[in-house]
Amino acid sequence: MSIVSPRYGLNHMVCPSLTIQQLIETAHQLGVETVEFRNDIGTNSLTDFATAKAAGEQAKSLGITVLSINALYPFNIWNSDRAAQAVEMAKVAQACGAVGLVMCPLNDGSYTEATPQRFDMLKEALLAITPILEDHNLIGFIEPLGFPISSLRTKREAVEAIEAIGQSSRFKLVHDTFHHRGAGEDDYFPDHTGLVHISGLEDQDVSFDDMLDSHRLLVGPKDRLGNVEQLQQLHTTGFNGPVSFEPFSEQVWGLNDPATAVLDSIRYLNGALNR
Repeated sequence: MSIVSPRYGLNHMVCPSLTIQQLIETAHQLGVETVEFRNDIGTNSLTDFATAKAAGEQAKSLGITVLSINALYPFNIWNSDRAAQAVEMAKVAQACGAVGLVMCPLNDGSYTEATPQRFDMLKEALLAITPILEDHNLIGFIEPLGFPISSLRTKREAVEAIEAIGQSSRFKLVHDTFHHRGAGEDDYFPDHTGLVHISGLEDQDVSFDDMLDSHRLLVGPKDRLGNVEQLQQLHTTGFNGPVSFEPFSEQVWGLNDPATAVLDSIRYLNGALNR
């Protein structure tokens, strides 16, 4: 049996109350490889060039890779406001030396799987974003959201759009274990995957159709999402990229020692993956 040894990292959602500097320091303390910054967590959001440059320099000095700024939303509803947002985010991402931008689709029920024009809208947005990413040497990390109200629920549809416009090197998938289970998706696309987000679900009273971001914990032995199985399958099919902790639950955010909680989750995953 080959040893599964994920390349762990921290999304700022692991503890939004940390400053950007503290997030980087925590990542270094834990010995993880990557961090993801966000633009949606209030005062600790990364939105300005000076802070971005300082954060990039700090991360680089500690041997940590800045994976992304999360997120361009809703990336698949393209208009002049979205174009301006994309350019500004790309500039900030470039300033901190990020690999790319995480891009999330509209998630309000306006465009669902029954809406025929969704796919054309998706391709239009990707074509428009491509030159912005190229100008700033960034990857677009597309994150399908598995909620029933999502306008882009499956990775398969994202892959079909990427291939339709011929941009497999510019766009990569985010395989989010929560959204993979929520969408009921069985397919894995290791060659198209650039990043994995992990979180756990333990609540026995919530269905996979009804689960929300607020249910997302760190991954432990009571996990119902099958994080271990998903990571094993990704490893088996050839993915060896970054795996980023992304819990959204206030239960996690309120911990006195989030670093130790993440370390416990790493130890659990490593043990379970290699049984």
